[in-house]
Amino acid sequence: MNLENPKRVGVVITTYNSPDWLANVLIGYEAQTDSDFTVLIADDGSDQQTKAVIEEFKSHGILRLEHHWHEDQGFRKTEILNKVIAATDCDYLIFTDGDCIPRADFIAVHRREATRGYFLSGGYIKLTTPVSELINDEMIRQQSIFDQRWLIDQGQPKSFKLKKLTRSRLLVSVLNRLTPTKATWNGMNSSGWRDDIVSINGFDERMQYGGLDREMGERLFNKGVKSKQIRYSAVCLHLDHPRGYSKPEIWAFNHALRKKVKAENISWTDFGIQKSSVEG
Repeated sequence: MNLENPKRVGVVITTYNSPDWLANVLIGYEAQTDSDFTVLIADDGSDQQTKAVIEEFKSHGILRLEHHWHEDQGFRKTEILNKVIAATDCDYLIFTDGDCIPRADFIAVHRREATRGYFLSGGYIKLTTPVSELINDEMIRQQSIFDQRWLIDQGQPKSFKLKKLTRSRLLVSVLNRLTPTKATWNGMNSSGWRDDIVSINGFDERMQYGGLDREMGERLFNKGVKSKQIRYSAVCLHLDHPRGYSKPEIWAFNHALRKKVKAENISWTDFGIQKSSVEG
């Protein structure tokens, strides 16, 4: 493989009116062993509470933080993501959500595994609501939340998925090779070269909640970009919370669009970063 060290890494974090979760996530990025990155907040119209959290973290002087915001006009995650992609000068982008706390080696792993011609597909562990609500600043900074035994003691159910938290490099390598889960693009933990993403025109802005990340990854595949599994190497914890933006009709539209992308080997969308005269 042609390994190439990214010069400028950006972490794109999507958020919408979840300031407490976002604060936990930003603490996780302050605790990174590799501090040479820029945090790019893709804000889908949050109110002043989220802005206040971001300004507070800017004042810490630890993170390079950019806040990209647009007006709240409903679920427009793909639009704000495309705006961030278009605006940044980072050459390598890690995509995650504002409810996913990264382990301290998260950036280091993505940087180390970055490979020309590939995107990276990382893993996450979905916490229960009680465990999510238990987590505080000190637990994140001390990294106790990434210990399997600690999570189980707090009430997280025992599961093979907790193996993602293993510190054994040998076991991680084996599990990454043997996992039956495909290395797809997922919005909680994936990364790729900005020029690859721009080459397919970014996210399709017709897509709403339900498969919008996978759809972009499928177009990357159609473009010839391959995927690399780091499910057990780059890990984050997903905080549980209610979701009010999932609707059957949206899922149906998204499913039909993804089916068309696969069947017709489509890599470019006319509804992405660059806008065409086509309407739909």
